[in-house]
Amino acid sequence: MRKILAAAAAGLLLVGAATATPAWAAPGPNPQSDHSIQVCAAPRAGEAACHARQAADANGRPITNATAPPSTALTPTQLQDAYKLGGLKSGGRTVAIVDAYGYPNLERDLGVFRSQFGFSACTTSNGCLTVMNQNGGSKLPHFNTGWAQEQSLDVDAVSAACPDCKIVVVQANTASFTDLGTAVQTAAKLPGVVAISNSYGGSDAADSTYGKYYNFPGIAVTASAGDNGYKGGSYPASSSYVVAVGGTSLVKAPGTRGWSESVWNGTGSGCSTLNQPIPAASSYGTGCAGRAMNDVSAASDPSYGGLAVYYPTSSTNSTWGQFGGTSEASPIIASVYALSGSTGSAATGTYANSIPYGHSSSLFDVTSGSNGTCPTTQWCNARNGWDGPTGLGTPNGTGGF
Repeated sequence: MRKILAAAAAGLLLVGAATATPAWAAPGPNPQSDHSIQVCAAPRAGEAACHARQAADANGRPITNATAPPSTALTPTQLQDAYKLGGLKSGGRTVAIVDAYGYPNLERDLGVFRSQFGFSACTTSNGCLTVMNQNGGSKLPHFNTGWAQEQSLDVDAVSAACPDCKIVVVQANTASFTDLGTAVQTAAKLPGVVAISNSYGGSDAADSTYGKYYNFPGIAVTASAGDNGYKGGSYPASSSYVVAVGGTSLVKAPGTRGWSESVWNGTGSGCSTLNQPIPAASSYGTGCAGRAMNDVSAASDPSYGGLAVYYPTSSTNSTWGQFGGTSEASPIIASVYALSGSTGSAATGTYANSIPYGHSSSLFDVTSGSNGTCPTTQWCNARNGWDGPTGLGTPNGTGGF
């Protein structure tokens, strides 16, 4: 099925405005959309799936355009305006992206994206972009369409949120947690890396088994919560060591901010039954005996807040599309940590996931929407303060980070 969908994406050149509900004209305060395609195959035991989803029209056809971003897609300017990031600089800090498999035209496609939106070039020759395998070498893994589309979303999202950030992409040999975890360890050793984004996950797993791959106080290790609604823990978002990132629907709205957010009904949330709660969340009424997902959130709804992405349809061809899933949110949040320059401390053992709990008033609180049915209301329903789907809220500049 995934090959069929990839072929459809390659063959359909559809102008977004003609095939989808306009993303900025959604009725009501809580837009929801199920018109999207999962780009990665379901994971096998011991493996993860990427959490990218491509926006589609009402007939399930991918929204693509050969010459320009779909008109319904979120642009970098809009993203920066929604989260009050415009004009902020990282000073050249590095965000690492960890994904599985290879993507031969990553540098070329990133160049198209950045040129389209007026950003400076980010290339291997100017030192802005680095691509390596899970052990830090130059022999890259074989191409996989779904995971390459994930990588395109990730690098474009970092560019959109933090145009001056340097980007390192570490490509795992396979989608196994062992290979992906090895790639995270490699990223954590690289000079200048302050944040590592992981836009993938599987079922709940124990830090006693996999935690060594994500245990890096002093680096903001972010992980997307998944795209299947309220299901309980999803690793690595359910790790006590990472920043668990949920998803929202984002639309234009009247008022001072100019935007409105609600729970994206696809975002993952829940409680880990295997990992310890993070101490910083103890006074926020999570209702979880163990680790509670999520800490923060960002745009993820493929239709209402899906980002314009220049992505591969094959190992040789690429086009414009509109992508979301909590895979969009994780690199956005990693980029905000890079902009803030506050990512915890290795010396004191302080993890980046604790920081928003001390600055929750500096986030946009998301108070409407749901991602399912749950035994304890805040695990799947938005409310004032912390809730499972959106955590403490979304970025309002860097004050919450």
